[in-house]
Amino acid sequence: MHREDSLQESCINTLRFLAVDAVQQARSGHPGAPMGAAPMAFVLWDRFLKHNPANPAWPDRDRFVLSAGHASMLLYALLHLTGYDLPLEEIRNFRQWESRTPGHPEYGVTPGVEVTTGPLGQGLAHAVGMALAERWLAAHFNRPGFDVVNHRTYALVSDGDMQEGVAGEAASIAGTLGLGKLICLYDDNGIQIEGSTRLTFREDVALRFRAYGWAVSGPIDGFDLDAVHDALRTAVENPHQPSLIICRTVIGYGSPLQGTAKVHGEPLGEENARAAKLALHWPEEPTFHVPREVLQHMRMALERGQREESRWNAKWKAYRTEYPEEAEQLEAQFRGELPAGWDCEVAEVVSGSSKPAATRVSSGLVLNALAKRIPFLIGGSADLAPSTKTLISGRGDQSPEDVKGGNLHFGVREHAMGAIAGGMALHGGLIPYCATFLTFSDYMRPPMRLAALMGIRVIYVFTHDGIGLGEDGPTHQPVEQLMGLRTVPGLTVIRPADAAETAEAWRAALLNARGPTALVLSRQDVPQLDRSTVASAHGLHRGAYILWESGAGKPQVIIMGTGSEVSVALEAGRMLAEEGVAVRVVSVPSWELFDRQDEDYRELVLPRAVTARVAVEAGVGLGWEHYTGLRGDIVAMRGFGASAPGEILYERFGITSHEVAKRAKRLLGER
Repeated sequence: MHREDSLQESCINTLRFLAVDAVQQARSGHPGAPMGAAPMAFVLWDRFLKHNPANPAWPDRDRFVLSAGHASMLLYALLHLTGYDLPLEEIRNFRQWESRTPGHPEYGVTPGVEVTTGPLGQGLAHAVGMALAERWLAAHFNRPGFDVVNHRTYALVSDGDMQEGVAGEAASIAGTLGLGKLICLYDDNGIQIEGSTRLTFREDVALRFRAYGWAVSGPIDGFDLDAVHDALRTAVENPHQPSLIICRTVIGYGSPLQGTAKVHGEPLGEENARAAKLALHWPEEPTFHVPREVLQHMRMALERGQREESRWNAKWKAYRTEYPEEAEQLEAQFRGELPAGWDCEVAEVVSGSSKPAATRVSSGLVLNALAKRIPFLIGGSADLAPSTKTLISGRGDQSPEDVKGGNLHFGVREHAMGAIAGGMALHGGLIPYCATFLTFSDYMRPPMRLAALMGIRVIYVFTHDGIGLGEDGPTHQPVEQLMGLRTVPGLTVIRPADAAETAEAWRAALLNARGPTALVLSRQDVPQLDRSTVASAHGLHRGAYILWESGAGKPQVIIMGTGSEVSVALEAGRMLAEEGVAVRVVSVPSWELFDRQDEDYRELVLPRAVTARVAVEAGVGLGWEHYTGLRGDIVAMRGFGASAPGEILYERFGITSHEVAKRAKRLLGER
């Protein structure tokens, strides 16, 4: 064996047995995939991946996404060996409390991890968003001789990824858009938890991806380094199509249990680990063995990365001289900054009209005003843009023919849409939004949960938010979705009451750089609250505020509402006031924003001494006890909706001002 071949084999086996030893020590984990996929990962990281381990945030680095997140130890081994700030001690602490090597890769925890993965299919779909972001930024900022945005997105995917619907959705979009800088290595080992993939998965993946518009290589031998190299080189040279490289591998390679489900998700065990090391000519002791020559070779990534980044820095310096405005703008976008005067046109589009309007319509006006000042606010809808009012005038449609287009068309693919938006946010330089009906938020809940877990800025626009949408009936009338979104930690949910609150909701969403925001909007017209007689909508930024009260003294009863039902609460309050009841009406557009306020403010709005409280919302009432207390009451839905005009449904289901007033009087002891 040539010395070079021997060194490469040692590098690959180091990756394998760091994974084996870490899983063995943790007594949990997934050793099989790292053992089988190590050769293809080595070729990619050693020969193709453009990155600088000394600066994981370098903007023009290639992105690597381990979609098969259960193979996390493969990624951690690569990061450690190539010189990221991930010492061997962290490898030893795999899956332990406060280690930087959690069971599945977590963005923001481990340097070099680009996206939180583990839920299969999500990594591939987020990678599509990263590749889309790169192309859009390149189209807008590159100039002749200055390709300052020029990198690729690589993903390592598994059989399980290929079975998830979201992967198919995202792959279809990637092929339609012709994202040529997206390259996926498919670890086709034919095994999943329950056994052979043939139990459930016999399709021709190559044919499917070719139908999506991808360039497909293989199946090739995933252990043939030259074959993997050649396939990657071919993919890199194809600028017009995303590429899938199908690599046939053996899960748990080298172990007596190789090729079986037993090596997928549990330690090999001491005897099998020892046998695997013997079979692959690896020393049994010490564990976590890293040969000096392997470390020297793999750490050459530091030198390569610093050289690549230095070249880019020189190019960037010249670009800054030649195109100072563009350079300043791109830097600001990657910092996530909003441009000066970004919201100066918002007030104009929502002021001056007293006519009732759907908050989705108000949102569309606000979005278009914001887009004039924030060119990197980019997004689209799941084939519902005319209904969600999320088309931006004059932006063009993103396509292979118009790579500068700012209106994204996701098709009827909510799941992929949410993940692609997350990938765009993770890439940096853009603020993505995406839109659908609230009832279909269920389809995209997994990427929303990941966005909240990662703390990234994505804006979700959900319209048709309740029974008020009317005749489409209970399949389209969300009842439990709003409360479900409120249960997601880190997701800020805002349901504005009128045009003025809608404008503030968009402001709040854009100012929220700590995580995703869901804007929940009505299809039906709602009254424009007369802000000369009620409080300013700016109170939305504090989550809840005193909208109106009947006198200056202590209220006898507090009525709370959100969105479409704020006008119901206000009307009920005024009815009670005419009967001499001291009433406070509180608009509660965002539970999350309100709960972040200090105790003094929360006491000011909802004083503990006032226990007579009524909440009204055209959704499930479960959860409102958080504000009403056990002695309060909740006017809400107790089942699904029905097909009829919206105003009839509000009457029939008792979501009315009369019902709210009646419940309030009951709390006050009146009949």
